[in-house]
Formats: sequence, structure tokens, C-alpha cells
Amino acid sequence: MSSQQYNPPTQSSAQDAVTIDASARTVHYKCGDCDQDVPLKRGEPIRCRNCGHRVLYKQRTNR
Repeated sequence: MSSQQYNPPTQSSAQDAVTIDASARTVHYKCGDCDQDVPLKRGEPIRCRNCGHRVLYKQRTNR
């Protein structure tokens, strides 16, 4: 083997990069029972805040 081996970048350089907080993003769903818009963040229970129904449909994105 050669004397020069590959050294992966250290963690400190990765921490300097700007990261997006995934828990701050909100995804909008529509309740299957009462048709109310339900915004959910990561880790929140999948349940309508109005009626408590557990079937939510993801809305299409507008690109």
C-alpha cells in the first residue's frame, strides 16, 4: 500500500455547514372524516385535532 491513505473529512467541517432543522418543517394533511386541514410536524401523533380521526391524507404539493 502507498504511504498516503485516504483520510475522510472530520466532523467539525460538517458542523460548519448550514443544516435545516427537519423537525421545524410542517406537512399539511387533510382529515378523512371532517375534511379539516391538519398541519403536522415530525414526531407529532397522526390524529386530527378537530375530531380525533386517525386517517389523514397527504395533500399534493404545488410546484
